[in-house]
Amino acid sequence: MKYFFKLVRLILGPFLLLKEQMTKPKGLVRTASDQTRVDAECEQLALYQFSTCPFCIKVRQEMRRLSLNIDKRDAQHSTENRQALLAQGGSSKVPCLKITDEENEVRWLYGSREIIAYLQQRFALTA
Repeated sequence: MKYFFKLVRLILGPFLLLKEQMTKPKGLVRTASDQTRVDAECEQLALYQFSTCPFCIKVRQEMRRLSLNIDKRDAQHSTENRQALLAQGGSSKVPCLKITDEENEVRWLYGSREIIAYLQQRFALTA
């Protein structure tokens, strides 16, 4: 069963990536000072993801729509990123957003719906 899903991902992956490129949303346009502030806030975030995961693609599309420059970490091909996700986040499930607050406390947010809701709540109002 594991190999079946790998085969499906191998076959469908390029089509998913092509669709993502063809349907890129336009990003929010902010003033330079607002975008600088948002970019600084995004430095405290990291998205652990697989490039061809449909749920990760949804999150990346929302990041583009909100003009967010969040560090994307490949948890599929990078053993280091996958191990960090598992050891610190508790699960190797993707997408996962690592959130570091002002006190350097880290929170791991799993699930595309939850991540998108968090990003919209935090950044859509600043547009």
